[in-house]
Amino acid sequence: MITIFTPSFADAANTNAQNLTVKEVATRLDPEKFKIRMLYAAAPDDRLARRPNTELIRWRRRGNSLRLLAGLGRRPPDVYFFPREGPLDAVFMRLRRYLFPKTALVTYVVSTQDRAPTNPLLARAIREGEAVVGNSAYVSETVTSRFGVPTRTIYDGIRREDYFASPQLRATNTTPVVIYAGSFQPLKRVRLAIEEASRWKDVRFRLAGQGVEQESCRELAQQLGCRNVDFLGHISQSQLGEEMRRADIFFFPSESEGHPQVLGQAAACGLPCVAMNHYRPDYVVNGGTGFLAATDTELSEKLGLLLRREDLRQSMSHAAVRHAAKFDWDRVAQEWELLFVDAVARRRAASGSVA
Repeated sequence: MITIFTPSFADAANTNAQNLTVKEVATRLDPEKFKIRMLYAAAPDDRLARRPNTELIRWRRRGNSLRLLAGLGRRPPDVYFFPREGPLDAVFMRLRRYLFPKTALVTYVVSTQDRAPTNPLLARAIREGEAVVGNSAYVSETVTSRFGVPTRTIYDGIRREDYFASPQLRATNTTPVVIYAGSFQPLKRVRLAIEEASRWKDVRFRLAGQGVEQESCRELAQQLGCRNVDFLGHISQSQLGEEMRRADIFFFPSESEGHPQVLGQAAACGLPCVAMNHYRPDYVVNGGTGFLAATDTELSEKLGLLLRREDLRQSMSHAAVRHAAKFDWDRVAQEWELLFVDAVARRRAASGSVA
């Protein structure tokens, strides 16, 4: 039995991309081979609550780092999976050599490392990890290039219960529907979606998510006279899947990402995607399942092309569904199982322990 601790949250309502990944992986790991220890702050995902050999640790208002560290010290895990950049991770890294000599570190990198300075804690986790994994080919490439560390690629899967195609729903649209889903943060550039809505007044734009720019985006929509923009706020995964099945195009103007799961989710729902090429998302095949733009001008042009050509939308929709079938969570979980076993063996060998 391999025990895995992760500073990730099992909450059912937590839609943070990193927590979604861990929840999907954890629910699929063989419970006879892997024990999971993770956190929760509210009602946990039912699948994890019912999973055998799963310990959910309550996150409190204060004092979490010392309490969790003490628990790890009493029962050291075999794997510390997906370190973040919080106090607990910092203390674990600092004391790992002395208190956790047999605990393997598995570092999952979900952002490209070729631009902004890397957080020192993440940099250390990359350099010291028994296994380092990127969530896209390009992310892995940037990690290896910058740190000289061999980096595997394991993609995030797509939750088929929520994200699947339904052409019949889309066929009922009297005018095209464009959807955006993500946070309302400056780097996401949701304002570009509203500017496009001002150019295409006969097209419906539906924006899902929340964040610091939500109110300023509402104000911009009013200033530009965009009565064709709907602000959906925070919605669940099942609700997002329903929205995607009713839309015609997924518009994602964000300029700085790792490998956003939402592009894979949109593809699974049969949506041609229009996104930026800076982070080279593997969920989108440029010219096949959607478009990856190099500039804002090209981003706008490609959206316009899809809005004008229904035949192109349909052909890309079919191609997107076929492409998304490659990203299956069950297969992804099997890759993680093999990697955890290998990481534990590496750490035990390095510490002089017999596996």
